[in-house]
Amino acid sequence: MITIKDFMEVVDYRITEGSQYMWKCYGSDAYRLDSWNGDHDGHSVSIVFDTKTQEFYEVSVYDYKNQRAYRLINPNYKFAHDDEASSRGVDLNQAWDDVNYTDLDIAEDFLEKAEAIVNGQPYDERVMIELDLPENLMLKLYELAHKQDITLNQLVENIIKFEIENRKNAA
Repeated sequence: MITIKDFMEVVDYRITEGSQYMWKCYGSDAYRLDSWNGDHDGHSVSIVFDTKTQEFYEVSVYDYKNQRAYRLINPNYKFAHDDEASSRGVDLNQAWDDVNYTDLDIAEDFLEKAEAIVNGQPYDERVMIELDLPENLMLKLYELAHKQDITLNQLVENIIKFEIENRKNAA
């Protein structure tokens, strides 16, 4: 999971704002820190965490230049967050104007994107997913990737894209 240290390192310890988190879904000790580079075509990064336990609730990074927003919500609190957003009539997907969040599930994915955005570097827009497959299936996939002379990641990505297209066409 994400730590406050991870957040601080990504933003190079540059905090521009902080405030009590006003929603109740994370409890009364939730606090938000923000780091904005001051450029409307730049970036900002935010974390919501518990001031007593230091547990993170959510992190987000906004790439204003490329009109992209990424968010990672602690899975232990996602239902409470979504429930409160619904009760407030807030669109869960909307980051700003016509830009929707891309929700991430893997801390490493968030940190890689956030670091690249903060440093003005190109980054992979794709979303990492975690697969927990049995060893016998992994061996078959390795063999298939080898036969196709591609990496295991490329093979799995191809399989997922194929399945998404099949389901779209079946609907």
